[in-house]
Amino acid sequence: MNTLGAALRGLVGLFVDDGALALEIVAVVALAGISKTLIPDVPLAAGAILLFGCLGVLLANVRRSRTHHIT
Repeated sequence: MNTLGAALRGLVGLFVDDGALALEIVAVVALAGISKTLIPDVPLAAGAILLFGCLGVLLANVRRSRTHHIT
């Protein structure tokens, strides 16, 4: 049973290494979905939110990890 739990944690760790990053990406995707529902006349709005939101989240995560490793 212990081995199965360790294997499952390892498998989840392959996909979700940083929990904060994963939650922020989910929030960006949800925001894009909400904007697509509320503003159906502007199809590129959701794409722009996804592009710039994910890039912003990624850059913020890199900046956070860089400051944690330097100190």
